[in-house]
Amino acid sequence: MTPSGRREPTLADQVYDRLLSDIVEGRYPLQSRLPPEEVLAQVCGVSRPVLRTALARLRDDGMIASRRGSGNYVARRPDRSVMKFVPLGSITDIQRCYEFRADVESAAAAWAAQRRDENDLAALEEAHHHMAASYLQQALGVEADQLLHVSIAKATKNPFFQTVLESLATQITFGMQLSRSLTLLAPPDRQAIVQAEHQAIIDAIKDQNPEAAALAMRRHIMGARDRMFVGSP
Repeated sequence: MTPSGRREPTLADQVYDRLLSDIVEGRYPLQSRLPPEEVLAQVCGVSRPVLRTALARLRDDGMIASRRGSGNYVARRPDRSVMKFVPLGSITDIQRCYEFRADVESAAAAWAAQRRDENDLAALEEAHHHMAASYLQQALGVEADQLLHVSIAKATKNPFFQTVLESLATQITFGMQLSRSLTLLAPPDRQAIVQAEHQAIIDAIKDQNPEAAALAMRRHIMGARDRMFVGSP
């Protein structure tokens, strides 16, 4: 353990970071084949089992894909700008948090659509308005983004949804800061996409359509994840 209490990175962690960095920097372009395992193990100075652990993580994260009898190919390349904001070792945790949020918050949106009242709708519209104002001011607007998602959890009338979001506040805030920072760096149409995704969630909740609300929430959260980590094809 480090003095800060974090686990010391293993050899597999270090190989993962090295290979991911090579993918991000374009040393292994999209759809290109990685060198054979024996070559990668020698280049990285590790055993084949250690290398395979790192490769398994890259496959789990969707960065590489195996083709039977052919080897490992680069399937996704994270946006290079991501590396300005987060250490390589954080990418897996961020992706897992988004996956978890997609399931939990989709369910929350569905329940909110069934149980929302006029006060809930007013809170959602106010948060959405503040988010739009943040973009116009070129500000992150993380607080407004958080308020929107918490307001949806409150609209479920089920305190467990709000408790889950509050327990993940640190991780969710970090992900939102990263996502919104990248959005501010992107062309304006990306901001419009994000706002339209939020509006679709609000509209479905307002229309009391749980299926549409759940789908809109999943599309938004997975879209945010993909905009960070898929990169340009």
